[in-house]
Amino acid sequence: MPANLTPQYLEAERNFRAAKTVQEKIAWLEEMLAVMPKHKGTDHLRADLRTKIANLSKSMGKKAATARSTTKIEKAGAAQVAVIGPPNTGKSQIVAAITKASPTVAAYPYTTQSATPGMMHFENVQVQLIDTPPLGEQPPEWWLLNIIRRADALLLVVDLSQDALEQTDALITVLKEKNIGLGKNEEPEDEESPVSYKKALLVANKADLDPGGENYHALKELYADVLPAIAVTASGGNLDELKKRIFHMLDVMRVYTKTPGAKPDMTEPIILERGSTLEMAAVAIHKSFASRMKYARVWGSGKFDGVMVKRDHILQDGDIIELHV
Repeated sequence: MPANLTPQYLEAERNFRAAKTVQEKIAWLEEMLAVMPKHKGTDHLRADLRTKIANLSKSMGKKAATARSTTKIEKAGAAQVAVIGPPNTGKSQIVAAITKASPTVAAYPYTTQSATPGMMHFENVQVQLIDTPPLGEQPPEWWLLNIIRRADALLLVVDLSQDALEQTDALITVLKEKNIGLGKNEEPEDEESPVSYKKALLVANKADLDPGGENYHALKELYADVLPAIAVTASGGNLDELKKRIFHMLDVMRVYTKTPGAKPDMTEPIILERGSTLEMAAVAIHKSFASRMKYARVWGSGKFDGVMVKRDHILQDGDIIELHV
């Protein structure tokens, strides 16, 4: 066995050996991959784990594959955002309010027992939100960590009518213990203990129960360097602003296409990471476009509408591109 395997890896390995179902085994193998040190000494082990995952996946029958559907929700829309938080903070009510999903909403803890996806509409973009079981005193379910790791970003929901500072600290601690960081990695990557960093937004719910906003301001001040925050009320307070903040948190942009002589299609944008180039947009449209493209014109970010640009031209949100192949 390679040296310098982390305690998180060894714990995941023990859970893998104790797992009784195929989907649990796959989940713990994926956890082992996620927390494994990244150096040449683990290359062989990494390949071995991937082979085990592939073989177990092939061995799953239709019933087992269906059972695993609650542990792996396929991405839809511009991005996938996992909504996490302690019990009874109003996660499910928020998801229900800004999507068409119907998670169970009740006034008692631990209502949500499975993951429920829903689509949030913001202008002409759809973002997938996943309502998840609460993170409490007990370790997260074996499949919940996989959903969190696969998500493009996280919403951390806390309750302003309770000790929101303690709730936030507990959430950050749980994620840190599982090698999940928040925001951008400002430190050199630690090969011995790799951390998966997630874009995140702190959602302080039940603002109507925080007279004067004292709890929210204390929360925002303490975590200003770690997490951007927004105060909302799930029954309807500031939810439009929440949608906007979720979209901007994702750090993506919308690019539109047009054919020569026609008007651009402004209904279904191509979603790209900010800083993407024309070539990246061509690949997103169709893999063959990048190699076949002779030239392109761009409206929006150029000094002149319809200016010809090169493959490495960096696009901006709202640009319209016309590809010639």
